[in-house]
Amino acid sequence: MLNRANMLSAVTGRTQPWDMVIIGGGSSGLGAAVDAASRGYSVLLLEQWDFAKGTSSRSTKLVHGGVRYLAQGNVPLVREALHERGLMRKNAPHLVHDLSFVVPAFSLYDKVFYGVGLKSYDLLAGKLSFGKSRILNKKQASDLIPNLDANGLKGGILYHDGQFDDARLALNLAQTAAEQGAILLNYMPVRRLIKTGDKVTGVVAEDMETGQTFDIHAKVVINATGPFSDTIRRMDDAAAAKTISASQGIHIVLDRSFLAGNTAIMVPKTDDGRVLFAIPWHDHVVVGTTDTPIPEVSIEPRPLADEIEFVLSHAARYMTKDPTPVDVLSVFVGIRPLVTNPDAEKNTAALSRDHSLFVSKGNLVTICGGKWTTYRKMAEDTVN
Repeated sequence: MLNRANMLSAVTGRTQPWDMVIIGGGSSGLGAAVDAASRGYSVLLLEQWDFAKGTSSRSTKLVHGGVRYLAQGNVPLVREALHERGLMRKNAPHLVHDLSFVVPAFSLYDKVFYGVGLKSYDLLAGKLSFGKSRILNKKQASDLIPNLDANGLKGGILYHDGQFDDARLALNLAQTAAEQGAILLNYMPVRRLIKTGDKVTGVVAEDMETGQTFDIHAKVVINATGPFSDTIRRMDDAAAAKTISASQGIHIVLDRSFLAGNTAIMVPKTDDGRVLFAIPWHDHVVVGTTDTPIPEVSIEPRPLADEIEFVLSHAARYMTKDPTPVDVLSVFVGIRPLVTNPDAEKNTAALSRDHSLFVSKGNLVTICGGKWTTYRKMAEDTVN
């Protein structure tokens, strides 16, 4: 189905403009391709590297409503994400499943505060709930997570969210888009936009395997390039305002011995105001994440020594066996395409994961922000 030679032939042999050309083969672009193709539009998606090469394959592997956004009072965002979480499990039950979490509580206040908050989380999920939360005593919390440091532990709160394989879901979306008639090409970066007058009417793309360039015409061009959104926007308008406040988040991978059992840990507040997760993943443990503002985006972001130390030191507060740098088996880094808020430039942890749509004077459509959990709603809004 995803035969690149056949896909390329569909491009070279086409004489009519495409209904939509989508730039970017991550969750946003792939989701938009599925949505548009299933409505009957002719769709061409162009990705400069592998599908889901960037942020979309470097997540915490969670499908979730966002507990910290509930604490911030962003109820509409949480309600929408919980609804989409339920739809993801219905649409991809082979990749999305329930995962139980324990929030460690070290005071009675923590048990009450987070217990009430997570009950609200349950209510917002409605009929698409993954399971009911409940308050645990110290023994119950320790039984679920034997490696949990019990020093000062008063108990915890058990709640449910979703876990998924981000890279596999991205490939399944590509397959589904192709089944619906979309053409998808990777290693086909867009070098510039084609404009007729002041309107965007296509793209010039280069086949990285041959060096050949193609003038591709379209009724609509969609910019779904995540952290690179501003680069494409400035192909349309060199003076386009900044829309992305990029931050990077790292995850470290540890041996499974650091987290016995099948329950994850969720720390609701770290020193920088984020949450920290330790989750079982393919017989290993993934721990993250950080939120570090970065001045420039890269296709291969690198972890900073301070970020690794941050994750290790926070994990050590909750694990009986303190992880050290030599225990880190690997590190992966993703860049968040957070939508700019002038009041939060120095603290990207304060930026919301709401998605935003921009339509330029030249009719370039840009979708940015959001997260994997809400990819379907983002796609629907974009195509609408």
